Amino acid sequence: MGLTYVKIIIENPIKLLREEVELLVDTGATLPWIPKKILEKIGLEPIGRKKFKTISGELIDRDVSFARVRYREAEAIVEVVMGEEGDSAVLGVVALESMGYRVNPITGELEYIGLLAL
Repeated sequence: MGLTYVKIIIENPIKLLREEVELLVDTGATLPWIPKKILEKIGLEPIGRKKFKTISGELIDRDVSFARVRYREAEAIVEVVMGEEGDSAVLGVVALESMGYRVNPITGELEYIGLLAL
């Protein structure tokens, strides 16, 4: 299976400003990482700062905010990391599951499975 990229709409849920962004789907990432300049362009500001462990084990600090993410017919308001220069732009598992999607392990495509109540 190769890499899966998707185009999503990222939206400021208050000002209703939006941008389309292409992200790598990363089910190993918890939150979506969106370039800070895109989030600032739609009027989002940091609401806090959190620590994250990188794949190499390094701890880094990043600003976070909340945004609406839209993919096809689904949408969700999720916490997003305001990515800095050099950070990858990824769609993490929280946004995927909040919108009812998963990665099909055979096709590598996103498939809608709905929201689960377990």
